[in-house]
Amino acid sequence: MVTERLARARRGFLPPRPGIMLEELAREIKERARELGFDLCGIAPAQPSAFKAEYRAWLENGFHGEMAYMARDPERRLDPSRVLPDVRSIVVVAMNYCPGSQPGGGNPDCAVFARYARNEDYHDVLAPRLRELLRWIQERRPFVVGHEDDSSDGLRQTSRAPVRHPTSPTPTRGRVYVDTGPILEREVAQRAGLGWFGKNTMLINTRRGSYFLLGEILLNLPLPPDAPVEGGCGTCRACIDACPTGAIVRPYEVDARRCISYLTIELKGPIPSEFQEKIGSRVFGCDICQEVCPFNARRAAPTCEPAFQPREATTGRRLTDLLRMTREDFQAEFRRSPVKRAKWRGLLRNAAAALSSSDDPDAEAALVQALSHEEPLVREQAQRSLARVAARREERSG
Repeated sequence: MVTERLARARRGFLPPRPGIMLEELAREIKERARELGFDLCGIAPAQPSAFKAEYRAWLENGFHGEMAYMARDPERRLDPSRVLPDVRSIVVVAMNYCPGSQPGGGNPDCAVFARYARNEDYHDVLAPRLRELLRWIQERRPFVVGHEDDSSDGLRQTSRAPVRHPTSPTPTRGRVYVDTGPILEREVAQRAGLGWFGKNTMLINTRRGSYFLLGEILLNLPLPPDAPVEGGCGTCRACIDACPTGAIVRPYEVDARRCISYLTIELKGPIPSEFQEKIGSRVFGCDICQEVCPFNARRAAPTCEPAFQPREATTGRRLTDLLRMTREDFQAEFRRSPVKRAKWRGLLRNAAAALSSSDDPDAEAALVQALSHEEPLVREQAQRSLARVAARREERSG
């Protein structure tokens, strides 16, 4: 199909007006993105990261923990031209996922899932729409012509030599990512004008808060970029003070090894004793640093996206029920949920850890039952939690 469009374009080629045409296309892309259900859309220049030194220092400090993929070929993550060699702009979209208050009324005996995980897997929601947006762009602008060489206009400032475009049209190409590729997507979103960095490292939109999921399209079209948004936290340190594990080691820097999201999703072993009680009832992810943010408290509105409404599997689930969940039930209930990333053993480990500080009268019985679980990780976490339950009992009796 692209070949046919390209052939037609070559036969009827007219002198291009790239400035006007691309500006108009950029406006149309944003309109089409809204039609597809995205709340925000902006365009970023395809430039290397401005945080190369900071990212390398973060890795050297070991703050990525067991997330080995973060350290794999960091130069590729820091320069979009290493992902798509002729990339010239990046379309960035954001979709609000905030479902409102926590289902279950804050019952400490019920499991707490991060807001983004209470509904359908966001990859399955955003990625098809991004692919549709890319197809639409390719239909509207099926080729890039030789006159559109932006090597001197500042749109593309990669670490590689300038791309030499042929005089004949070449197909419009793109790559779609939804938290799946080697891209520092929050930095790209900031450059696209979607928001600014908070001290918790989240992307904050002044008018809408930070409950957004991001997606990107890398394009070989030199679309005009949007201006970055100015903003800041001022003297506020609510997120830093509220984090129960001290994961925000300083403004704008997070030690993932201490973050509840990392501990309940990425960590493969048992929850360290120093963090076990601090996790509370959270079994997948954490929203604390976002919940206390003034921009969310005042301005975050519930999502209008049907796919992001809370599912029964993540609504008011008792921790003891989760710990007794079978592998088959896990696969059936979380097949289309982000929770599947933690895997069955990971979710049960998290439930066992949370029960160490629960007053549920059934908690101890559920933990004793888990001592004979088929998964070694669940058995070990249950043993640790029972030790903590016994210690709490002694503290109360003393």
